[in-house]
Amino acid sequence: MYRVFSDGGSRGNPGPSAYAVIVTEDGKIIHQHSEFLGINTNNYAEYRGLIAGLTKVLELKIETVEFVMDSELVIKQMRGDYKVRSENIRNLYHDAMVLSSMIPNVRFRSVRRSEMMIPLADALVNKELDMHQ
Repeated sequence: MYRVFSDGGSRGNPGPSAYAVIVTEDGKIIHQHSEFLGINTNNYAEYRGLIAGLTKVLELKIETVEFVMDSELVIKQMRGDYKVRSENIRNLYHDAMVLSSMIPNVRFRSVRRSEMMIPLADALVNKELDMHQ
């Protein structure tokens, strides 16, 4: 089973922001990446992490995957439970929806920050932010 754990964060909202993505296969990390995004909001960083994960899944030609995030807002928007009201996020949401539609079997799940690989993703986000202070 493939899972993608992503996290995004900003120090201040908006503030310096970054995201991290961890791709696992049967619990083993097969890819991890983080990136500094400059001054942006937390939700922007969360969506950029999701988009990076979706892009990596498509590159790896993975057909069945679960995306796991601690951002309940992003997950509920991706599942259609919440509408996207923010103009700043609408284009990112659209990009994420287009990318996810290209994956035959994709699920989105929200978890607490302490669960599974989320602490590692969070640590990668903070490491990226620390490098750009």
